[in-house]
Amino acid sequence: MALSKDKAEFLARVIPIAQRQAKAHGNKLFASVTIAQAMHESGWGTSKKMIAANALYGVKVGASAYKFGTAWKGAAYKTGTTEYYDGKTATKITDWFRQYDSIEDATCDYMDILCTCKRYKAALNCSTPEQSIKAIVAGGYATGPNYATQIMKIINTYNLTQYDGKVDSKVNPYPATTKVLRRGSKGDAVRYLQWILRNKAGFTSISVDGSFGPATEKAVVSVQEAYKLTVDGVVGKNTWSVLKSF
Repeated sequence: MALSKDKAEFLARVIPIAQRQAKAHGNKLFASVTIAQAMHESGWGTSKKMIAANALYGVKVGASAYKFGTAWKGAAYKTGTTEYYDGKTATKITDWFRQYDSIEDATCDYMDILCTCKRYKAALNCSTPEQSIKAIVAGGYATGPNYATQIMKIINTYNLTQYDGKVDSKVNPYPATTKVLRRGSKGDAVRYLQWILRNKAGFTSISVDGSFGPATEKAVVSVQEAYKLTVDGVVGKNTWSVLKSF
């Protein structure tokens, strides 16, 4: 199916993240389900509040604000939503939802919750995406009467199962950038840099975590020294030119 430019860009951003996080969580969940939920919950990234909060999965803070991992750091935003407490009657409410530093963190937290919370145990290691999303709904993730059907329609319409269990480790999955980066920088631009340093430049101890800390700076300095660049630990035009040649 032909996609608009905005929808194609949204998918290009979400797909590799869903694949990476599925792999990081032992492939207990389907990337296709994750991608479809991100599409459905955020309206293909058109929900301004959700995009501003990097909150593509509509995860509520919850009464106890329990953390299942480290990806959610406690920030939240308030917005309206619709619930179907009896399975059929729409009820408008306002609630608090989890806010994240990045879509990567949002996806990681979403999978941390599903993989850790006992009520979602049946959604793990399923044979098909349909089995998994039905178990996710049964666990209380969504109250919409047709939620599982809607997610499966998205998966089938856009052939999302092609992304299940596939991660090409030879291709940098993060958006290319020439943004100037330095210690303290965060986000996908830093992940793009760290992936190059780890997979192309040989700094295998570097974590691709999106946080430009001392270890990342040390690796950048080493590259700058080796290629006789200005040694300042800042990734600018000349340093990017060298890194992208690897």
